[in-house]
Amino acid sequence: MAVDGQEGVEKAREKRPDLILMDMSLPVMDGWTATRLLKDDPSTASIPVIGLTAHAMAGDREKCLEAGCDDYDTKPVEFSRLMEKIELHLGKRS
Repeated sequence: MAVDGQEGVEKAREKRPDLILMDMSLPVMDGWTATRLLKDDPSTASIPVIGLTAHAMAGDREKCLEAGCDDYDTKPVEFSRLMEKIELHLGKRS
């Protein structure tokens, strides 16, 4: 877990998690920038990123995908829906 985008990037590079849940509205470095940095780095580019945002407007899903997210979900999170997405993306890595 990270408290801001910069820490998230650093931890992802160090720990290489199986999947990242990225809040897009983070302090220091937002999730949009953090995701782009991770996807531009060959050592973290293959880690699936699910963008989480309170933005549910038309075009927000596309904006997340353009930033490099592999998937997108809205807050408040519906746990069962998010778990399906997590399982889907972890299954792709098997």
